[in-house]
Amino acid sequence: MKNLWSDADSTLFDGDLALRVYTSRLLGKDPTLVLHGGGNTSVKITESNIVGNQEEILYVKGSGWDLEFIEKAGFSPVRMNHMLSLAKLDTLSDPQMVNELKTQLTNATSPTPSVETILHAILPFKYVDHTHSDAVVTVTNTLEGEDRIREIYGERVVIIPYVMPGFDLAKDVARIFSEQSTDKTEGMVLMNHGIFSFGDSAKESYDRMISLVNEAENYLINKNAWDIEKPEANFEQKNISNQVAELRQKISLTIGKPVLMHLTNSLLGFNFCNKADVKRIASKGPLTPDHVIRTKRIPMIGRDINKYNEEYASYFNKNEINSKARKTMLDPAPRVILDKEFGLCAVGKNMSEIGIISDIYEHTMESILRAEKLGGFEALPAKDIFDLEYWDLEQAKLLKNKSSLAFARYRNRRFRISLFKIIKSMAKPAILTKIILIEIAREPSPVRLVRITRARTAVIS
Repeated sequence: MKNLWSDADSTLFDGDLALRVYTSRLLGKDPTLVLHGGGNTSVKITESNIVGNQEEILYVKGSGWDLEFIEKAGFSPVRMNHMLSLAKLDTLSDPQMVNELKTQLTNATSPTPSVETILHAILPFKYVDHTHSDAVVTVTNTLEGEDRIREIYGERVVIIPYVMPGFDLAKDVARIFSEQSTDKTEGMVLMNHGIFSFGDSAKESYDRMISLVNEAENYLINKNAWDIEKPEANFEQKNISNQVAELRQKISLTIGKPVLMHLTNSLLGFNFCNKADVKRIASKGPLTPDHVIRTKRIPMIGRDINKYNEEYASYFNKNEINSKARKTMLDPAPRVILDKEFGLCAVGKNMSEIGIISDIYEHTMESILRAEKLGGFEALPAKDIFDLEYWDLEQAKLLKNKSSLAFARYRNRRFRISLFKIIKSMAKPAILTKIILIEIAREPSPVRLVRITRARTAVIS
């Protein structure tokens, strides 16, 4: 992993918060550290309030912001003293926690603070960085994950057993960190979740993150678990357009509204889908629990949508009965499909959502294959995944984007392009690699838009 810090570039960022922006962007640029809004960062700054009193303010990444593109406005300023007082409580419900975070903002127009705000507050460092490093999570998601983390870092990191994000995690961190941290502590590993680094300067915290992740990558290399089988470039082309259209329709009916189905054409995906043990290694769970709101707990292997729906309902019923509050089952349809002929497929309401799902599972496949070389991939139990999938604070992230399809402006317009004319007009029909069919209105005579893009799918009817 390359350290992207530049002394010259850093001079363009004046002040503690500006440097927090700079190193946050550096972290966000690397998809092996964070993906699509993942991770969070913070800085503690002493400021004068409107009546002239000095108070310590925690600037923590706000909900909805992506580290790669974050601005100063993306950090939520909350009063440190109140966060430290909250950390001393025995219990704090999720609604209470969110309310307390919002009431302690010094700027009412700021975004909602991260659910890990209290955790950032209790760590006794000016700068705190948190990522979901592929390499670190790959190591933690093995049968001997904790022992391997200790082998890599020794006493330089504090190890926190998995706890769902929020107040309970902050309480565990407060207790364990105070017991185990020393002058040598450079970071903290949250099992099956990610890694924290910290320091008295933005550069120190960033440098430590890159160094700690590099150690995990080098460990995988030294254990011959880094290089994965090179995908073959010669997969057999087949006429699957009608089969894809049929499956997309079944999934849309299960969800209750039209959705897009994207065949990613990923060579890694084709190789993964055609592995003899794909069902065993792909059915253990997500790489990190927060992925579940995008990908569901496991992908659908093959095309038996009815079986997948039944298994999801069983998973829900088995775990919902133990929930503190009653839950309403989400739609049981898959968001990731692994099929020998289709390859890796993603299902979503628009291309933005599909892009997120595709990226997440590309990284998941790499980590699973590496973990298998390190003794076997091991995800969290289904109960832990369920708790996060049906956590109100996670579901709220999905509700922020209420738009349906990416091409909603075509709603109620009868717009059809003949697939035959498109193919006939092309000089070399064989190079047609992808046609996405988008159902844009539910009418007796379906209105559809056929769009040419560069990948490999034919969705027609």
